[in-house]
Amino acid sequence: MKNRIAVNPQIHFGKPCVAGTRIPVQSVLELVREGIGFSEIIQDYYPDLEPDDIRACVQYAIDVMAVEVRSVWEFDILSEP
Repeated sequence: MKNRIAVNPQIHFGKPCVAGTRIPVQSVLELVREGIGFSEIIQDYYPDLEPDDIRACVQYAIDVMAVEVRSVWEFDILSEP
């Protein structure tokens, strides 16, 4: 699934996008947040996407949070007296 997300400094200032498109992961996640179903996202907003692209966007957000939480935890341990 990771190959469905790409980061290219020349596309959307390096923001993560669905690979092979100019569709930012954030835009897809905002639609998911609004409770819009995958089929509706594809039909009404991004017909070039597949359900696995949307799943990859969600997984990307999960992976980013996991790294962020781990970094905060490691920082707290290292900064304890």
